Amino acid sequence: MIRVTSRLVLREFVAEDWPTVLAYQSEPAYLRYYEWTERTAEEAQAFVQRQIDQQHGEQRYRYQLAIALPETGELIGNCGLRLEHPGAFEGDIGYELAPQHWGNGYATEAARSMLALGFEELRLHRIWAWCIAENVGSAHVLEKIGMRREGQHRDKEWFKGRWWDTYTYAILAHEWRP
Repeated sequence: MIRVTSRLVLREFVAEDWPTVLAYQSEPAYLRYYEWTERTAEEAQAFVQRQIDQQHGEQRYRYQLAIALPETGELIGNCGLRLEHPGAFEGDIGYELAPQHWGNGYATEAARSMLALGFEELRLHRIWAWCIAENVGSAHVLEKIGMRREGQHRDKEWFKGRWWDTYTYAILAHEWRP
């Protein structure tokens, strides 16, 4: 699967992507809102391999795509739409970018493409997402793509020696406007 937006190419992962994934997943700014404090080569390889394995399912229901810049092919992150099972009526989206590419609207563009996949091609009824409440940038992306904050879950995630609140967002098919 390849999805092309005005400034990005969303493509399937390949095995050779793991060093780039490891590089951005190892940056302190990236790690701030994740439970891990470092990433290993083995973890990055396993992450990429999981995405490759999902490409070949009989009935695909998980779409985690690499985000690349079309001019150079540089991998700058990934985004995904995940259903619980084939034929599900809802899915969740997520995205991550290398910190040096934050603030350029790439996450918003990639997330919109995932909404289009879900509503226009997979005919989902509802797409949701969650983020750490303190991750203002991620919350802003979800709001920019038309998702509504449905709730705040206090002390939902425990990592790095403390509890973190999370926000849940969602958008319904009839609310989607490409």
